[in-house]
Parts: sequence; C-alpha cells; structure tokens
Amino acid sequence: MALQVSKVPRALESKARLFGFELGDLLVVFLYLAVSNLVFGSTNLKGPLVWGGTVALACALYFMKRGKPDQYLQHYGEFMRGSGIYSAAQPDIEYRPLPFKIGE
Repeated sequence: MALQVSKVPRALESKARLFGFELGDLLVVFLYLAVSNLVFGSTNLKGPLVWGGTVALACALYFMKRGKPDQYLQHYGEFMRGSGIYSAAQPDIEYRPLPFKIGE
C-alpha cells in the first residue's frame, strides 16, 4: 500500500489581501465609490468627489494601516464604542455559567 501524498500551501494562515488591502477595506472603498457615483455621477463634481474621494480614501486606508495588525480599524472602532473604564478587578456582570457540564 503506497503512502498518499498531497500538496499543501506553505502558509496555511496567510491573510487574504488584494493590492495590499484587506478585503474589508476594499469593500469600504468600493462601497464609497458606488454610493458617491450614484449621488454625484451625473453632475460636474463626478471627477473630484467620486474618483478623487475614492483615491483619497484608498490612500488614507493604505497609509493609516501601514504597520498595524490585521483588522485594526474594526478593533479600534469597537474600542471607541465601548465603555471608557476597563477594570480587571471588577466582576463580570454579564457572565452566566452553562446549564450543563461539558463532557456529560
């Protein structure tokens, strides 16, 4: 009986990126492009607002997130939305134990 062999990528946990952007960032850029084109597409402001704004947003995301961990903006938004006081000594009032034991 021969040993079965299959090819495996070298980096199993490689991040999905396209043009240096995370997929969520590209979604934000293309969403801005679509909405601004819908609103300003038929006006004389199409060039500066639609295309200029899209390029500015993409450049801002690219350079702001340089050197930051993955999903930095999402975690920063959650941090800003949360309460301003975090204490390690306070009990967790939202904790509820499971009604059953795992493994039973």
